[in-house]
Amino acid sequence: MKILITGGAGFIGSHLAEALLEQGDEVFIIDDLSTGSVENIAHLQGHPRFHQYFDSVLNRQIMADLIDRADTIFHLAAAVGVKLIVESPVRTIETNVKGTEVVLELASKKQKKVVLASTSEVYGKSTRIPFCEDDDLVMGPPTKGRWSYACSKALDEFLALSYWKERQCPTIVARFFNTVGPRQTGQYGMVIPRFVAQALTHEPITIFGSGTQTRCFGWVKDVVRALLLISQHPQAIGEIFNIGSSHEMSIAELAQLVKKLTGSHSEIQFIPYDRAYEAGFEDMERRVPSLEKIHNLVGYSPTLSIEEILLNIIEHCKRHPISLAS
Repeated sequence: MKILITGGAGFIGSHLAEALLEQGDEVFIIDDLSTGSVENIAHLQGHPRFHQYFDSVLNRQIMADLIDRADTIFHLAAAVGVKLIVESPVRTIETNVKGTEVVLELASKKQKKVVLASTSEVYGKSTRIPFCEDDDLVMGPPTKGRWSYACSKALDEFLALSYWKERQCPTIVARFFNTVGPRQTGQYGMVIPRFVAQALTHEPITIFGSGTQTRCFGWVKDVVRALLLISQHPQAIGEIFNIGSSHEMSIAELAQLVKKLTGSHSEIQFIPYDRAYEAGFEDMERRVPSLEKIHNLVGYSPTLSIEEILLNIIEHCKRHPISLAS
């Protein structure tokens, strides 16, 4: 198979490229390196079935050529990270919506399969736990920039499913729940790489908000495996799937666990949201997926505990220190 990954030099994209090469596929990636990094794919460069293009998905000419050559497109290119979203809402909306429009429009002309990366953020303020794929989405107000990402990705989902229903372009939506692992940067607000980097340097571990907010952390290799499984299953077309782990942990508990596993002397500090992000910032208190749908279709289940995930990340960060600089 010939596979195109948009955002292929990003954290998840680089792991997906690895997995595709390992199963014998030919991989094309495009990335504008706004949040991705050449370092993420350095070990793949020179592989005879790996091809890289450093450009924007908004470049229609190069995208048309790449999509013509691909059998399946994994559309991962997007603005990511709470910090980036809050600071650059225009970039967030335009990158997510315009980029997806280009991919779907070009893919539909040749009936190429598109797997769209979406996010648990689309569930917004919903309090129905666990989140199921057909639940209502409860968005915050437009006056809160925090929700621009959720809204833009929800629009991407509507667009992808509409291309399937109206134009028979095969599309699949994958909602990621806090995917973590080696190569993830803390630069844009990702919590685990930030905590690990702080702990390893014995700097204060900074918790934004009260720390009572909970998350479920999905191991990147599990997420990649899930993407491959649904991309190859005919009954996945036109459907939405939660992907991640259903093990719920508070951010305060996470900080304590990182401190313990690193043997760090760091103190744990709490920083109010209005100092960490912006005045009036709103967060999701709980973010727990139902994995029943994807498990029933392809047998997906997480393979690593949060402790095993953290130990993997800690060992990686010891060899490749994370920069938290803006």
